[in-house]
Amino acid sequence: MTLTSFGPANRIQRSAETHPLTWRLRDDGEAVWLDEYQAKNGYAAARKAFADMAADDIVQTVKDSGLKGRGGAGFPTGVKWGLMPKDESINIRYLLCNADEMEPNTWKDRMLMEQLPHLLIEGMLISARALKTYRGYIFLRGEYTTAAKHLNRAVEEAKAAGLLGKNILGSGFDFELFVHTGAGRYICGEETALINSLEGRRANPRSKPPFPAAVGVWGKPTCVNNVETLCNVPAIIADGVDWYKSLARDGSEDMGTKLMGFSGKVKNPGLWELPFGVTARELFEDYAGGMRDGYKLKCWQPGGAGTGFLLPEHLDAQMYAGGIAKVGTRMGTGLAMAVDDSVNMVSLLRNMEQFFSRESCGFCTPCRDGLPWSVKLLMAIEKGQGQPGDIETLLGLVGFLGPGKTFCAHAPGAVEPLGSAIKYFRPEFEAGIAPTRADNLNQVVTPTMVGA
Repeated sequence: MTLTSFGPANRIQRSAETHPLTWRLRDDGEAVWLDEYQAKNGYAAARKAFADMAADDIVQTVKDSGLKGRGGAGFPTGVKWGLMPKDESINIRYLLCNADEMEPNTWKDRMLMEQLPHLLIEGMLISARALKTYRGYIFLRGEYTTAAKHLNRAVEEAKAAGLLGKNILGSGFDFELFVHTGAGRYICGEETALINSLEGRRANPRSKPPFPAAVGVWGKPTCVNNVETLCNVPAIIADGVDWYKSLARDGSEDMGTKLMGFSGKVKNPGLWELPFGVTARELFEDYAGGMRDGYKLKCWQPGGAGTGFLLPEHLDAQMYAGGIAKVGTRMGTGLAMAVDDSVNMVSLLRNMEQFFSRESCGFCTPCRDGLPWSVKLLMAIEKGQGQPGDIETLLGLVGFLGPGKTFCAHAPGAVEPLGSAIKYFRPEFEAGIAPTRADNLNQVVTPTMVGA
């Protein structure tokens, strides 16, 4: 897995001042364990938060930093924390780390958990202090076996060092942390489906309100944050709001840095920590190296399979939520995929929609029935057996399954790439529409064909 810096790797190196998430990484890709992590200033932010800051001060600092969720939705983290109840009598609260990273083409959280497990633990420890939660869970994608092994070892190291458990750092504050591996469902990326699964229930999203901050795990106040989100917290506490905001490029409304990447037939597929506001062209050309020889960029997705396709002319968009919104889609996870000119868009969309259809929880009708319908139509078009009106039906499904039409955001994310693919590459879909019987009859009697 590739990791470089703000500029070419041979010119600018990662540092604590510019790369809060990745500067501690080892060049050999091995995990950074407790002794090395502490030698690299690890847990200094936690010690500062416990010794010098009240819980409300930590929440306000995170709010002032402008940190937003890194899982794809981009909700302001400090605002979310502020939703937790202030009533001191509610002494059972939970902090959940959403590590169910199943978005196709996304592996940023995996890198953090495998190589910097203590960064996540420190982020959760500070967050638990701020939210007054006594127990935390890392809900981990079951297939991430290396991450599970490394996280469990790091938790044991932190316990032995008095950084987890009872009376942490002599503060009187208790916090237990557990790694919980999921059974493997994409829908668990939705926070309330994750909560249901953690409780041993079917992984269906819950009706909201009430929101998890009021009624979450086992009916208690709960905060759910993404891995990368929590890993930003230590640097914000250690180095301050002004420094954190200064990391982003001019024009970006999002603060700090972001793990971004490019996959596909590019010369240097990888993952890099970059400032919000960097252009997609810089990410594609300077870091990913452009397309491999013999391939041409046809289109790209900015942040996972649930984001819309964009064209090469959109590469000048800045990589932050508002910058990508200006060109018609969402930034998502920030890990882009390049689609080369050898790919048939109908086949690509059929594959994507099969995945999303299979991963639907089946709770609401539009998603349960609409996604399989789209797959059936795309399969027919892919075989050249599509019927007139099929494309219009697909576009109708894009509308019926759009934002606000389904119980959760699964279906809107599933159909966003479909709508954009038809918008930009409709001729490829039209090529799969079979001629009707009337068309064949007209061809038979065409005067030109009989030599008239």
